[in-house]
Amino acid sequence: MSTTQEAQHAALVQLLANRDLLSPEWRKVWERVRRDAFVPPTVWRQGPERCELVTTVTEWRQLVYSDEPVVTQVDDGAVDGPGVATCSNSKPSMVASMLQYLDVHDGDKVLEIGTGTGYVAALLSERLGDDHVVSMEVDPTLARQARERLAVAGYSPTVVTADGGQGWERAAPYDGVISTCALRHVPYELVRQVRPGGILVTPLARDFWSGAVVQLSVLDGRALGPVRGGASYMPMRSHRTPDGPPVQATGRATDTDLDPRLLLDLGFAMYAGARMPGVSMIHAEQGGTVKVWLMDQSGSGACCEPDEQAWQFGERDLWRDIERVYAEYEALGRPAADSFGLTVTPQGQEVWLSYPERVIAAA
Repeated sequence: MSTTQEAQHAALVQLLANRDLLSPEWRKVWERVRRDAFVPPTVWRQGPERCELVTTVTEWRQLVYSDEPVVTQVDDGAVDGPGVATCSNSKPSMVASMLQYLDVHDGDKVLEIGTGTGYVAALLSERLGDDHVVSMEVDPTLARQARERLAVAGYSPTVVTADGGQGWERAAPYDGVISTCALRHVPYELVRQVRPGGILVTPLARDFWSGAVVQLSVLDGRALGPVRGGASYMPMRSHRTPDGPPVQATGRATDTDLDPRLLLDLGFAMYAGARMPGVSMIHAEQGGTVKVWLMDQSGSGACCEPDEQAWQFGERDLWRDIERVYAEYEALGRPAADSFGLTVTPQGQEVWLSYPERVIAAA
């Protein structure tokens, strides 16, 4: 590593420390594990519509030593695809936050879901030791490359090529499970493999949610805990959202007083996702304005821009439904995202507000 790279690495670690994301133990780990050792030479940035190839060494270094995600695979490795990110080296501050939520101690055994480049597995191995880390990666090519990078860096955790949604029973129970890919739901099989008192940390990406990290404690056969903020992670391959039916083309204008920008709050997304299962929301920001689209599984849809009429499509009055649900959320005092939590049992998962017994039921 050159003097310049050493300085850039030190600056990144200091940035995380300044944000109170590193305990003394974790700071030593981050100082010893270089991010650049786990980033391949060919990488992309996420552009407005597709991933854009990084073409110079200077840009590569600037990206690797920044607090930004680095896309390391597009289109599952296929050539000439649409440029959709399918693997990345995650944003360092988000990685540090999630490792902080995992709350590991000396001697703990951890299962990681989504090896990717091997970077998080290296951090965990440096902190806990190789024999206390199991990492799972569904893509055989990524798993092989991660093993190679880990070996070069001096680490040898167990890297398993398999679907992480089933966990790895062979090494259970674990003191902690961390997923570095987003889950649509938390598989109970993962909960079952965590010892009582252990912790499961994962990003979630539901139909309506813009992405939320949960920190779940496992006890009495269930996992429950709070939302710890927003996060944008690629979904686990087996949890990718299937394309819904096309929205019916004939639209009808609808007067509205609801500013669509209000729908982008993560707290509302948590509430609406629980109240309106099967409804998805996407948005785009362009030219200083925001446009929001809603869709359901039957082909109904709605869209709206600030200070404009809403447009509804299909049989369902979807915009009226979202107005009603937002009025409920407002009546509750517009609770922030960290007021919500999640409970996972063998029967499924439930979103709650303030305490686990206050479940947000479907409308």
